[in-house]
Amino acid sequence: MSLTSTAPVTVAVARRTDPARTDEMVAWMRAGTALAEAFPGFLGAGWVRSAPGSGEWHMLYRFADDETLSRWEESPQRRWWLTSAQGIVEHTRVERRTGVEGWFDPPRPDTGTAGRGADGAAVVAIDATPAGPPPSPPRWKQAVTIWLAFFPLSLTATLLTGRFLPDLPTAARVLAMTLTLTPLMTYLVLPRLTRALQWWLHGQRAPWRLPR
Repeated sequence: MSLTSTAPVTVAVARRTDPARTDEMVAWMRAGTALAEAFPGFLGAGWVRSAPGSGEWHMLYRFADDETLSRWEESPQRRWWLTSAQGIVEHTRVERRTGVEGWFDPPRPDTGTAGRGADGAAVVAIDATPAGPPPSPPRWKQAVTIWLAFFPLSLTATLLTGRFLPDLPTAARVLAMTLTLTPLMTYLVLPRLTRALQWWLHGQRAPWRLPR
């Protein structure tokens, strides 16, 4: 019996093309993003180029869970999209990150916008120097960040349920709290907190200490 992950999944795909066909490559990736946007569970996508003039590209896309990701990856729309790039694009590597780790990827400087994902996240085409998917911050920093998000939410939920639902059985109270806190953590609090703490997560100088 196999278990299906219900955590968000980030997929990073390395691709190579002739640098002279950059315009075709960008148009092809935008077309794929537009197709993926129509699928439930799509959370956003983007791509990076290894260096100006390089033929190496790294595309990332994110879905809410394994099930919604599989619907996209097994769809006829995606098969048609991949087939349309034969002779133009070479696929070299695929990497998946499951759970909250994808939220800890460092941000990249934007050089353009290609649209927005189903959750309103920007879908951008950008140039950057890294040759592959960026490393995640240390596990202990991820744990601290998750705790910083979870503690105030858990405390607030405990106080509210204790005040307004004092007669609710403990199991039912915990069930209500987890059903409420999990989506808040995953889609609202944790993404915003990790963006605010990117400098600390990746060992950079605090924004207020940067030269102006």
